[in-house]
Amino acid sequence: MPAPKSALVAGSAVYLRRPAANDAKRFCAAVRASRAIHRPWTKPPATPQGYLAMLARCRDPAFETLLVCRREDDAIAGVFDLSQIFRGIMQSGYMGYYALAPHARRGYMREGLQLMLRYAFVRLRLHRVECNIQPSNRRSIALVRGGGFVREGFSRRYLKIGGRWRDHERWAMLVEDWRTRRRRRLLKPL
Repeated sequence: MPAPKSALVAGSAVYLRRPAANDAKRFCAAVRASRAIHRPWTKPPATPQGYLAMLARCRDPAFETLLVCRREDDAIAGVFDLSQIFRGIMQSGYMGYYALAPHARRGYMREGLQLMLRYAFVRLRLHRVECNIQPSNRRSIALVRGGGFVREGFSRRYLKIGGRWRDHERWAMLVEDWRTRRRRRLLKPL
C-alpha cells in the first residue's frame, strides 16, 4: 500500500506526517486510552483544547510534531516531537516521543524513530538530536539505544513532569553517527 501524499517520510510499515485539525478526536481518544503507558513519563494533550495548542505550537519553526501512522490503515500509532530546534552554530533539537494504544510494543516506534532521524538529519539538516529520558523508563531507553543513540550524561532534577522534578539521562545522536549506522545497514550481506 503506497504512503499517502501527506507522508513526509515513509517506511515499510509506517510513515510520518504532520498532525491536522481533523485528527483531534481520534488523537485525544488514543491519548486517553494510553494513559497507563504514558504515566509518569509524559502527559500528551488529551482534550480538544490541548490538541489545538499542540497544533499552534507546530507553526513555530523551532518545533516539529510528526505523527507515526500505520501504512495499512492510517491509524496513529505514536508521536515524535522535535523541540527547541536551534539553527546557527548548533543545528540541533530535542526529541520526545510516545506510542499510542493499542499500537504500543509492535515495532512501529522503532521504525518511526529511524524515519524521524532521516527527517531530522536530511530534511531539517540538523547536526545533533538529543533525548532526555527518565532512568526508570527502560522501554524508552531501549528504543534510543537500539536506534544508535549514545548516553552522554545524567541531569539531576532536569524536567518537571507530573508536578515533580525528575532526573533524566541524556542520549544523543550526531549526523555522523547516523550516516555510519546507515552505511553499515546498507552493507550487511543478505
